[in-house]
Amino acid sequence: MKRLSYFGALVAILSMVSAFSVWAGPGAHGPNGEHLDQATSSAAGGLARLADGSVNVPKLAQRRMGLRTQIAPESEAAATIQLPGRVVADPNASGQVQATHGGRVEPGPRGLPMAGQTVKQGEVLVWVRHHADPFALAAQQSQRAELKAARDLAEQRLRRLESLEGTVPRKDIDAARIDVQSLTEREQRIAASLDAREPLRAPVSGVIARADVKAGQIVDTREVLIEVVDPAHLMVEASTPDVSLGGRLGVAYLAGIEGIKLQLVGAARYLRDGVLPLNFRVSVAAGASPLAVGQPVTVVAALKERRKGIVLPASAVVRSPSNEPIVWIKTGAERFMPQPVQVQPLDAVTVLITQGLAADNRVLVQGAALVAQIR
Repeated sequence: MKRLSYFGALVAILSMVSAFSVWAGPGAHGPNGEHLDQATSSAAGGLARLADGSVNVPKLAQRRMGLRTQIAPESEAAATIQLPGRVVADPNASGQVQATHGGRVEPGPRGLPMAGQTVKQGEVLVWVRHHADPFALAAQQSQRAELKAARDLAEQRLRRLESLEGTVPRKDIDAARIDVQSLTEREQRIAASLDAREPLRAPVSGVIARADVKAGQIVDTREVLIEVVDPAHLMVEASTPDVSLGGRLGVAYLAGIEGIKLQLVGAARYLRDGVLPLNFRVSVAAGASPLAVGQPVTVVAALKERRKGIVLPASAVVRSPSNEPIVWIKTGAERFMPQPVQVQPLDAVTVLITQGLAADNRVLVQGAALVAQIR
């Protein structure tokens, strides 16, 4: 009887375990709404989001995630301002290809040009064969026929005078010869105009940024067919409503793009759509990301006045679930607390924390994005 009771108790325990396994299967939730798989893995790894918003990260997990912190002392840095801008071509290193007269497009010596193709200054890109209306064409052809007839008569008169050389004045023979040469040249010019084509050449050396030509295409006068830019000489045009900002700017960078510095060329004295254009010359370091004409960018320009704050790497600042900029402060050996801050970019890789941090805070500067994903 004891063996039977033990066996019955064992069967009851196994059935309870099986029922719990079915209830806690993949994707199941516990009585408090937590995901059992995530809760089990978090408990196993020690990673957990606490009730006050802080995160518990064990030492082993910190080493695996590559977390690094640093004491953030207060210092002074140049105040900066962000300006919307776009990449434009340098007018001294770019140009447009246009036809002076309408006509039909014909491929050049290297075929039809394509965007991204490297060209040299003066190289023939395409030909434009001019066309005339039927009445103008008929007038040219009739004029050519008249000139041909007049040239034949002049040649006959010249031969007759040359045969009488010695009995006729020399000046008459020279005059007849000049008439033949004049009529021949005029006829050749008319004949050339009937089948003329215009070479469209590259205005500068560089890369074709845009090409809107096809074989047999009919183009009009002054229509822009090809644009050539030199990628080594680009500019950035920013805009600001502050007309006095041009005299207070120092060095400038592009937000999010490393290896590119901007030098202020000057500020316009004419408002365009209510804002003042600012022109910057681009200096690209080796290995920097290339820029494209028309690309929208954000210019981070340093002002001449300075501001107190804490300088940190840009990777230390992340976004909270409410899209608020925060940094993670290490408050214990395995605990990190989110701290809302006010941020001002300094360049492409550093920022200035103006409010929200104290000088003795240990801030997470590497791996902040990984810590922010812990739930």
